[in-house]
Amino acid sequence: MTDRMHREVSLSEVHESIDVQAPKVKWRQILASFGPPYLVSVGYMDPGNWATDLAGGSKFGYKLIWVLLMSNLMALLLQGLSARLGIVRRRDLAQANREAYPQSVNFLLYILAEVAIAACDLAEVLGMAIGLQLLTGLPLIWGVGITILDTFLLLFLQRLGMRKMEVFIIALVAVVGISFLIEIILAKPNAGEIASGFIPTFPNDEALYIAIGIIGATVMPHNLYLHSALVQTRKIQPTRAGIRQALKWNRIDSAVALNIAFLVNAAILIVAATVFYKNGQTVAEIKEAYKLLPGFLGTTIAAKLFAIALIAAGQSSTVTGTLAGQIVMEGYLQLRINPWMRRLLTRLLAIVPAIIVIYYFGESRVDSLLILSQVILSLQLGFAIIPLIHFVSDKKSMGEFAINNVTRVGAWMIASLLVYLNIKMVFNEGSGYFSQPGNIGAKILIIGAGLLFGGLLIYILLFPFRRRKAAVSSVVVHKEPGKLEKLHLPLYDKIAVALDFSKNDEKLLRYAIGQGNANTRFILIHIVESASANMLGKESGDYETEADQARLELYVQQLSDRGIEASARLGFHRRTREIVRLVREENADMLVIGAHGHTGLKDWLFGETIDSVRHVLKIPVLIVNV
Repeated sequence: MTDRMHREVSLSEVHESIDVQAPKVKWRQILASFGPPYLVSVGYMDPGNWATDLAGGSKFGYKLIWVLLMSNLMALLLQGLSARLGIVRRRDLAQANREAYPQSVNFLLYILAEVAIAACDLAEVLGMAIGLQLLTGLPLIWGVGITILDTFLLLFLQRLGMRKMEVFIIALVAVVGISFLIEIILAKPNAGEIASGFIPTFPNDEALYIAIGIIGATVMPHNLYLHSALVQTRKIQPTRAGIRQALKWNRIDSAVALNIAFLVNAAILIVAATVFYKNGQTVAEIKEAYKLLPGFLGTTIAAKLFAIALIAAGQSSTVTGTLAGQIVMEGYLQLRINPWMRRLLTRLLAIVPAIIVIYYFGESRVDSLLILSQVILSLQLGFAIIPLIHFVSDKKSMGEFAINNVTRVGAWMIASLLVYLNIKMVFNEGSGYFSQPGNIGAKILIIGAGLLFGGLLIYILLFPFRRRKAAVSSVVVHKEPGKLEKLHLPLYDKIAVALDFSKNDEKLLRYAIGQGNANTRFILIHIVESASANMLGKESGDYETEADQARLELYVQQLSDRGIEASARLGFHRRTREIVRLVREENADMLVIGAHGHTGLKDWLFGETIDSVRHVLKIPVLIVNV
């Protein structure tokens, strides 16, 4: 595996953080393997699903249950392909795309992926806000604003570790599942009538629109990116047996997790069909369902459970949506930003349109916005599914783990069906708009966008694999080992050492000296962050600046006494910027810096100096845990 691949692992904070081979007992190994599909499954029961399921059940009774079943079967196959890509090639879908397609195409695919994540997060924001309003009476626009506070939830969960994050998500999924199990018991649906809903039928074009929304809410493009990365949190044996075992346990785990999601979605639709459709009541809004449930079921507990489940669904989905955003940004752009900043950016992309719609059009349009978000998700599916099928079908990179012909045919049938349904829906919805006079400019823009994305879809479908920019070999099928030549050891003439004047300085200097040679000069750096230094910079002459300069000179003298050449440099105010500036001015060949192990809020308060510095400098950076 190349050094480039080592640096670009997916979700590097938790990559291979769970060793499935470590437990000696077999059942413990199995439990260690389980987890990623449950994080994926929450996207299949987020508030966007609620809107489409409630609309489908209240308007068409049980007639669209078959769409849920079909969506679940699609999800099982497609998520299996996504997991296969991550397990076998140790690449997520965004990374695989970047290595296969030209830069311009990847940029468009990145934009589409971000639009899909924003649409998903929009559903989560609205669902959370609606749930808070139903329980507390808080105005919806304030509820939307409050959801920005969960920006730091993912950061906190990541600090706890991957397993604790999975337990948290599974607990929220359990809340949703138990709530709707009670709702089903209270509603008492007729089993025979439910069974009739598994016969495929489309009553009218509105049913098709809602059905595509259901598919978009169920099979989500960001989940394909997410699953291919999450499976890499498990450290497996890179052997045929190890990969086979990982694929097997993931297949079982996915079947359990996604079928739980199917049952939750089916429960929502069945409750809507039993309680509303059979009583001649069409429910256009989630809030309306909340208000009507007590009257039809004869108890207020049904409404409370409904709201609690809605909040749990939104909160669980918000975590996985952020992870998907991180995967997409790092995979396509090789751009890594602080997790809290990524979360804030994703959340703002969802909050802004939600606030605009609520402010200008009122709360009555919120559910329409929810369904639209799911249709947007569905429209993005082809751009994620087609490359995924190509990748897992390629025997050159997947080796013996490339999918067989039967699976390949099934995958292409699903992709064809989804693309066809989306095209049909676009034509159905657009025909009415284009039949109206005026709006020539908007119509030309819509046609241009349609041609652009239609051309992109055809391109990624037909793009020949042998023109990939960077072929990545399978972890199983290796070429013959090459002969290692020219292994010249690097010689560092100037090594910069960032010191913080703590007990760790001696350790940092030992490691720095260990990287040098007899001719190496060491540049000792310290950043003054006093109030005076913050305002006056290098013009500062306060006591702290003088004391820091004296301490650096003392270090220099002690090193000189040992025959080691050294010099001292002070920086002022902004730690990251100053370290980079001083290293560049001194033309250093290496930087040695300490990692203090800050977590959670401390990272935000004190800054993540190491990440910021190492992404700017183009020289080796030795990070010493202190």
